[in-house]
Parts: sequence; C-alpha cells; structure tokens
Amino acid sequence: MNQEIAAPPNFTVLLSPTPRGARLARLLATEQLRAWDVPLDRATQIVAELAANASTHGRVTGRDFRLTLYVVAGTLRIEVSDTRGDQLPRLQRADPCGESGRGLLLVDALADRWGVTPGPRPRKTVWAEVRT
Repeated sequence: MNQEIAAPPNFTVLLSPTPRGARLARLLATEQLRAWDVPLDRATQIVAELAANASTHGRVTGRDFRLTLYVVAGTLRIEVSDTRGDQLPRLQRADPCGESGRGLLLVDALADRWGVTPGPRPRKTVWAEVRT
C-alpha cells in the first residue's frame, strides 16, 4: 500500500529590511493564512511586529530578512530571521510616553509561546506560535 504523507503547509519569503518590506510581510502573511483558512487576528499582528523589528533593529544594508510560516498539529509557527544575531531581542518595560518599544510586549501578549533562536552566524530567528 503506497500512502503519501502530506507535508505541513509552509510559506517562506525573503524581504528587504525596510518599512516597505515589513508591510509586505504582513500583506503576504495575511493572504497565505487566508488560503490556509487560519485565523488572522493574532497571527497578522505578530507578523507585523516581528517584521517591523527585523526591518528596524535587524537591518543590515544589503541583507534581507526572511519570513517563514508553517502549520503543524494545529499550531501556526511564525519565524522572522535577520542577520543581526549580535542583537538578541528581550522584553523590556516600555516608556509610557515613548512612541516605540512595545512590539515584543504585544508578541508576548498575543502568542501562545515565543522565543529567539541564535544562528547560524550572523543570523537569529525570532519565532512565535499560535494555536489555530
């Protein structure tokens, strides 16, 4: 009996580390998640925050960031990789009067789990998981 095992749905794209690249990451993720019939609300906000961080804090001229989405066993995993492995993100208290510094706080509130995986040098991957 020849049974094929279906690979989990996945999507990967390289984007420029610019505000335009971050917006495109959110738009492409939205369309892909719609195609997979995955709930959008939390996932698209997480993609937006991680892509904005990659284009702001992970920016290296001439090097793209990568967005990867895949679903395994009812869990959507969002990964954003950039080439600033020397700067690992961490949760910090946001300045109440500041205009930035809340991205990871939002990811922490919206994701079921999230973290950072270093390497291979000079990269890092910030990931978040959302149960679908």
